[in-house]
Amino acid sequence: MGEMGKIVEQADELAEAVNIPAEAYISADYARAEKDKLWRKVWLQAGRIEDIPNVGDYITYDITDDSVIIVRTGTGADDIAAYHNVCPHRGRKLIATPAGQRNARGSRRNFICGFHGWTYELDGSNSFIEHEEDWQGCLTEHSTSLGKVNVGSWGGWVWINLDPDCMPLADYLEPASSMLDPFELQNMRTRWRKWVVFDCNWKVAMEAFCETYHVAATHPEFMEFGQFRGWGRNQGLHSHIGYEAPKGQEEDAAKLRLGAGEDPRITTAEMQNFTWENANTNTTRTLVDVANRLKDELPEGTPAPEVSKYWLTTARQIDEDRGVVWPTVDPMHTAKSGTSWQIFPNQQIGHAVNNMLCYQARPYGDDPDKCIFEAVVYELYPDGGAPETEWEYTECPDWPPVLQQDFDNMAQVQLGMKNAGFRGAQPNPYMERSVASLHYNLARFMDGAGAPRKIKD
Repeated sequence: MGEMGKIVEQADELAEAVNIPAEAYISADYARAEKDKLWRKVWLQAGRIEDIPNVGDYITYDITDDSVIIVRTGTGADDIAAYHNVCPHRGRKLIATPAGQRNARGSRRNFICGFHGWTYELDGSNSFIEHEEDWQGCLTEHSTSLGKVNVGSWGGWVWINLDPDCMPLADYLEPASSMLDPFELQNMRTRWRKWVVFDCNWKVAMEAFCETYHVAATHPEFMEFGQFRGWGRNQGLHSHIGYEAPKGQEEDAAKLRLGAGEDPRITTAEMQNFTWENANTNTTRTLVDVANRLKDELPEGTPAPEVSKYWLTTARQIDEDRGVVWPTVDPMHTAKSGTSWQIFPNQQIGHAVNNMLCYQARPYGDDPDKCIFEAVVYELYPDGGAPETEWEYTECPDWPPVLQQDFDNMAQVQLGMKNAGFRGAQPNPYMERSVASLHYNLARFMDGAGAPRKIKD
């Protein structure tokens, strides 16, 4: 490898080969610094809006030492507030997370501190202080109310930002939001959602899913259904990935892909069945069922573009007949959007017109060697037909087999980065550009620490 060159200063330079030092993954000092420099400065996806449908419904979200209460305050779409989950009196946490659960969830008319009974209404104001006169008039509305946290919504999610001077959520999410809006993600509901504590840094966990370069070695079974040559592109704070696709099959740059080979009728069915049974993501029962009918409903030798059109059109109509309406997205827009977007710093949205797979990873305290990892599968359902789901803590052996293949890499990567012989990560400049993008943007928040450097020839 030659010597490492200068720190990468422009996002468009990420097309060139870079080296990423291990500091950002394994340094305890770096992990502690993230709390103030990163997590208290960025917008974070904290939950789904449908989890708080009624006035008084709340969820909590924890990130390092901080905890936030998100509560529905009224019947309007924007009547959602977020507060620091701490009593201003003596610092007691107002709502504790039940043991073994991802977060707290419930419904209350107000929030009462379990220490001295100070009481807070849904608007954050204090409505009861026992013996308030003892403070001799020194208490103010500001000093006794819950601390407000910036909150917004997009895509069906609630987003929070601990920085009182943060940029608007709408500005922060661009261009990802404009690219994903046509997919109407807010209309999807959870099919399953799982979480686990992993023995790796949160960045290692996120990077396991933000590129297709690993498919051939980690998921060799998928190679039977076609080549998975992919690309990654920086998009400001964010990035996205997708697949190369032949002319006439531009939608194959996204998630709903045909199988390759001499007979795409057969390979598409094989790939859909394998995905459903071994990943339980990235498809739906309707898509699988229609794929299994392709060999009977299309003649042998049907060109791949016609197979793709028939498969998707038929599945769309079947779903529409049962009250599941897919959004109509121009094929060229679908191709441009790719398979998933990495929303800086720690949210991945793997989108399609009728389903999505999302990942999130967060620090586990200050430990650089652990993280909280979450995965959620969403799809469209008829009105009233979505299942009731809760966050399920699931140990690695009980996740779908394909995801276990990814998990097997994570702990080993974390251990390997501590090896004295590791000279820094060298992501593929084309297929793994999202990895470099993440660290380019991290360095902007972390005062240059862990910044990618150009690799000299």
